[in-house]
Amino acid sequence: MKIFIWLFVVACGGAAPATTEPTPAATPGPAEHGHHGKMHHRFENAESWAKVFDDPARDAWQQPDRVIAALELTPAMVVADVGAGTGYFTMRIARAVPTGQVLATDVEPDMVRYLTERATREGLANVRAIATPPADPQLASATVDRILVVDVWHHLGDRTAYAKHLAAALRPGGRIVVVDFKLDAKMGPPRQHRLAPEAIIADLRAGGLEAELAAIDLPEQYVVIARR
Repeated sequence: MKIFIWLFVVACGGAAPATTEPTPAATPGPAEHGHHGKMHHRFENAESWAKVFDDPARDAWQQPDRVIAALELTPAMVVADVGAGTGYFTMRIARAVPTGQVLATDVEPDMVRYLTERATREGLANVRAIATPPADPQLASATVDRILVVDVWHHLGDRTAYAKHLAAALRPGGRIVVVDFKLDAKMGPPRQHRLAPEAIIADLRAGGLEAELAAIDLPEQYVVIARR
């Protein structure tokens, strides 16, 4: 899925209760599946999920321009969008790194298919969609300048091990931006599955990174930034 995104925006543009999980009308009921070993949900039928993940109403609370600004991109960077889903952030990043590359990873094969087809439709030859297992982003050592992880961290199983994988993938001076739901957000995963920013910071530090809470206050989410 992205992911592992849980959304939050219903057809009328409002927010679903935090303890519910909307399913697109064209999508059959979810089968049990361990996304990165933590949450259990399938995000199959990418075309149906695209109506949710890429709903224009999402922009109001996701504020993608502010999230992407936190990455501090330059045109030739290699950027990994971990848990890319239908490409809400992937396509925006690809346009910001026209001479670089975006590695868009996801555990759902249908999301990877959709990402590939969407990049082709939108003429973005610098997007490479990659199917990955839940416990390993499969990013080669010291090959990535920036990593974006949106609404994914609470799905991870061994979060410290995953942080170590991400840290190893960064080039010197690299940066990771993690976005996840506030404990009191009106949308997102059930409250018992949410993580305080301090928990994510601890995971990233245990993975060998410097990490801190960013001074970016999104309506429903917080932002943690980690550096190599």
